[in-house]
Amino acid sequence: MDLKELHEKYEELLGTQVTISGWIKNHRKQKEFGFIDFSDGTCFKHLQLVYTNELSSFEEISKYPIGAAITVEGTLIKSEGSGQEYELKVENIKLEGDCDEDYPLQAKGRPTREFLREQAYIRPRTNLFQAVFKVRSVAAMAIHEYFQKNNYVYVHTPLLTTAACEDPDQMFKVTTLDLNNIKKVDGKIDWKEDLFNKATYITGSGQLQGETFALAFKKIYTFGPTFRTENSNTKTHANEFWMIEPEIAFCDLDKVMDIEEEMLKFIVKYVLDKCPEEIDFLNQFVDNTLKDKLTKLLASNFVRITHHDAITLLKESGVDFEFTPDYDDDIAKEHEKYITEHFNSPVFITNWPKEIKAWYMKENDDHKTVAAVDLEVPGAGELIGGSQREDNYEKLVARAKECNVAMETVDWYMNLRRFGGCYHSGFGMGFERLIMYLTGVENIRDVIPYPRTPGSCEY
Repeated sequence: MDLKELHEKYEELLGTQVTISGWIKNHRKQKEFGFIDFSDGTCFKHLQLVYTNELSSFEEISKYPIGAAITVEGTLIKSEGSGQEYELKVENIKLEGDCDEDYPLQAKGRPTREFLREQAYIRPRTNLFQAVFKVRSVAAMAIHEYFQKNNYVYVHTPLLTTAACEDPDQMFKVTTLDLNNIKKVDGKIDWKEDLFNKATYITGSGQLQGETFALAFKKIYTFGPTFRTENSNTKTHANEFWMIEPEIAFCDLDKVMDIEEEMLKFIVKYVLDKCPEEIDFLNQFVDNTLKDKLTKLLASNFVRITHHDAITLLKESGVDFEFTPDYDDDIAKEHEKYITEHFNSPVFITNWPKEIKAWYMKENDDHKTVAAVDLEVPGAGELIGGSQREDNYEKLVARAKECNVAMETVDWYMNLRRFGGCYHSGFGMGFERLIMYLTGVENIRDVIPYPRTPGSCEY
């Protein structure tokens, strides 16, 4: 029996014999009896096992260490102690897997997150990471449920690509060439000798390929791993992460903001409903404002403000920012924080300067800005970035040339505007950024099972 099932049916199971398998989380041994804190990972809530010296195996059981894998037979009874309503009176324990003395997760003290990153293969056994990764699992399911129930088609866009949605310098290169003996022609790599006969990358986004399916299915989404070579050691950057990228035909910027708000609220409510114990734990031990923050978001009406007006707001705030707000520039973390606190709500910032945004975004009538949007949320900053895509063939080609895009790699993408194109929009949400927001955990390294960051590619 799984522990989750036992907890759900404990009232009808009281007085009956059950068998469960899992691990010892803690073990308190006394002269005549002992208590084992037991978990099998199927739910966040543990179960107390009680054994007494009436058992012939009492001495043997009392030596079982923390971390050991066991199968337990016993009777579920009402607990006489405080802290739990019921417990399992042990009748037999089988040691399935012993645990050596150098097991990293001992009962003495609470290990730091930095230490646990060095023990990433074992950290899912801790309460913190069981909560975080359960939320991650449930949030992933929420994403699929939202899009599936709204008739989106799930598209598996390629991980290997020759078309760069973002800056090719920020993308990993893939080759079968001998790196110690690369053939060059006129000083340049002869890609004809490579497996794909041309420069190939690991994707930084599935957007371009996703758009091709949106112009066939109307509404699609991708959800998978992406990769960037950015050499950044901040708490919010990783070189491998997951992205949710919907693309919607016949959708303008206002409509895509409606979708972003509806989707985010759906996910937050789904997680709150499905992970109450995990959220309570995270609220107590990670961020005591977490539950209030998430429930407040559900009741919020997201504010919409242009980039120009946001900069004006910052300039007129009277705050001495470290980075001076600029109408032609991006906004800094401190600016994001001020804006969300000022409105006391999530904020859509729209119509960004053309020169700091991607080449595929729709140019506005002022020829200075593009129909782009970033969603800033309280306590996390930017969570989602999106735009209306440029649907005019001539404008898209001209802009791509301005940005030095390798035209021969995206001619098919341009052709979408010639072959029954329409206005369409989409957005991208970093999954790890979402999990950080949902859990209150501040470092991206602690919300992905095996983080890939500069200088770190362990396991």
